[in-house]
Amino acid sequence: MLPFLTHFAHTPEATLALGHRLGATLRAGDAVFLSATLGVGKTVLARGVVEAVIGEAPPFAPVEVPSPTFTLVQPYEGRLPLWHADLYRLEAPGALVELGLDEALETGAVLVEWPEQGEGYLPGEEGALWVTGSIPKDGEGRLWQLSGGEAWRQRFVEG
Repeated sequence: MLPFLTHFAHTPEATLALGHRLGATLRAGDAVFLSATLGVGKTVLARGVVEAVIGEAPPFAPVEVPSPTFTLVQPYEGRLPLWHADLYRLEAPGALVELGLDEALETGAVLVEWPEQGEGYLPGEEGALWVTGSIPKDGEGRLWQLSGGEAWRQRFVEG
């Protein structure tokens, strides 16, 4: 799937702002998958999403967002329930069933880091927003690409 938006973040604060923008668009039933190598800034982007979901209005208050690497899932309550999952240590894709992400999509949204670990078993995979991060060759800033269906493009780009 081709990206509908490419965003260059010069600083971690710009990545955080992208997360705020993304979090402000989330609705119940949304699945967002963050894919990038270590050190690109998935956790910074995820913190922005969480701050926008649990915050009342911009500017959003800083929130401690630990990476759920060992717990696998961290739930948050805000304008909608948000489940933040990190699949880096997932032993088998079939273990996703035990995390309860399907049920989370019934009333809230899911934000998944390392979705490659569970591809083919991820809830909401068909209509998900894929956010891919990379470090440019010069090592400066971060490049984020958003891919998803027409509904995501309309909501995020036009909305």
